[in-house]
Amino acid sequence: MKRLIITSILLALFAAGTTLMAQERQEDYLGLPGDNLNLYAVMKLFQQSKTLEDFERSLNDPNSNINNLDLNGDNLVDYIKVFDDVDGDVHNIILQVAVSPRENQDVAVFTVQRFNNGQVQIQLTGDEELYGKNYIVEPIFDNEAIGTPNPGYTGPNHSVTQVTYVRTTPIEIAAWPLVRFIFLPTYTVWHSSWYWGYYPHYWHPWRPFSWHYYYGYHYHWYNDYYGHYRRLDYHRYSRWNDYYYVGRRSYSPDVNHRIEIGTYKSAYSHPEDRVRGEEMFAKKHPQEYRRESATLKQNNMGRPSDNRQNQISQPQSGRDNNRRSNTTITNRSVNNNAGSNNQDVNRRSTETVKNRSIDNHPSSNNNVTTRKSSTTVVNRSVSNPGNNQNPQVNKTTVQHKSTTVSTTNRRNAASKVKTDNGAKKENSSKEAGNKENRRN
Repeated sequence: MKRLIITSILLALFAAGTTLMAQERQEDYLGLPGDNLNLYAVMKLFQQSKTLEDFERSLNDPNSNINNLDLNGDNLVDYIKVFDDVDGDVHNIILQVAVSPRENQDVAVFTVQRFNNGQVQIQLTGDEELYGKNYIVEPIFDNEAIGTPNPGYTGPNHSVTQVTYVRTTPIEIAAWPLVRFIFLPTYTVWHSSWYWGYYPHYWHPWRPFSWHYYYGYHYHWYNDYYGHYRRLDYHRYSRWNDYYYVGRRSYSPDVNHRIEIGTYKSAYSHPEDRVRGEEMFAKKHPQEYRRESATLKQNNMGRPSDNRQNQISQPQSGRDNNRRSNTTITNRSVNNNAGSNNQDVNRRSTETVKNRSIDNHPSSNNNVTTRKSSTTVVNRSVSNPGNNQNPQVNKTTVQHKSTTVSTTNRRNAASKVKTDNGAKKENSSKEAGNKENRRN
């Protein structure tokens, strides 16, 4: 009976753990091609760009590590073209990929709407073929300013640091450089001139990374992503279905077929690449990596990959650096405690100086080094005020005094021997004289 109860408990715990793992897995990725274009990163890039031309160029720059899409399956990253479809006071900025000479596939759409009072709201919607239904990203609005209820979003279930949410207002969004640009009276509606087989001279496609590499790279940005943007499940733009989805959306049956047969699932088969992605992030953004790693350690949320990265970031002579650090700390403690009569401190100092001498002169004789080191420590201890009670110094002083006394005693003994010998000779001379007198 006990075994049955224990088995039931273990099965329940296993099922709960599996459920939690499934939830975390669902939060980490969708299992769809859109996993290779992080819309939070796209929104951040949009906020930082000045024109749509600059935005398109940065989006397709390999150094930005944002575009990792390969929708046509040629093992090369696809070029994402950008064009603006205007509906009155709403700009539908479409991100699109030419997957063949005959088919285009929309990737995501910005809807930027300006109101009569000058306020602007913006949303970025991933295409349902690549991201699923209603995958919408927007800035974290001040709900009172936007006039809509809070949908109850509390952030993703990621194992990242505690997110600090930064709220914004429609007035602040109106001041974004790119938003200001598209609402200028002199703005010419942007439409990318590139198409299948015809791309800008600076474009050189590269092999896509595995999803784990891509995820590892963006992992340390998540605190920034989720601190400024959030997920939503409905559109603020009332004409989304009528104007865009029904009348403007481009859809590729080839992409749908590849999703159904599992072509894109091979991107998830290299979990070992996550560490490489984090290493690339640390190389390109060292300050952000150090700040994120410090926050992770502060919250006791470090991962083995973080520790490995810290080891990689250290120089190859880490062992020597540790020696130097230990030497510095020990010497500092000796200097700060000049009046200490602790024999262990002197012993540590002696050993430290000995190690330093050995490191600097690996070919030197150890006995000579030890003798010099010990002499140096004794002299340093004597020169420090308040250290007259040092046992090692007293020992040396006593030895010196005892040596002086011993020398004096030897001299006195020698003088006494000489005196005794002189007295014996004098007595002998007297006895000889007496004998001579008797004979006479």
